[in-house]
Amino acid sequence: MSEAKTKNGKAKSKRSGLKSLLGGSLLASEKVLKQMPFVLFVVFLIILLISNRYWSEKTIRQMEAVQDSIKELRAESVTYETDLMRMNRPSEIVEKVKGSGLDLDEPSEPARKLKVEKIEEE
Repeated sequence: MSEAKTKNGKAKSKRSGLKSLLGGSLLASEKVLKQMPFVLFVVFLIILLISNRYWSEKTIRQMEAVQDSIKELRAESVTYETDLMRMNRPSEIVEKVKGSGLDLDEPSEPARKLKVEKIEEE
C-alpha cells in the first residue's frame, strides 16, 4: 500500500510540475528568479557562439571565392605568357613582317656592339 502512495505522489508531482510550467507559476517562483541572471548569461553566450559560427562560415566562403579567382587569374597569366613567348620567336616576327608587306629583310650578319669613346676637351 505504501508503494501505491509513492507512485501516486510521484505522478501527482509530475502533473503539478507540468501544470505549474504551463501555467507560469514556476517562472514566478523565487528559485527561478534567482537563477535568471545566469540563464540570461548562458543565452547571451549561445547567441554569441551562433553569430561567431555564421561569421566564420561567411569568411571561409569568401576565402574560397578569392582562392578560386586566384587560380583562374594564374591560369590566364600562364596562357598570356605562353602566347607572348610564341609571338616573340624570331621566326614568328619574320612571318609577321613579311605578312605586313614591309620591305624589310632579316639581317644576314649578327649584330655588333658599338663602342663610343669620349673626346676629352682641354
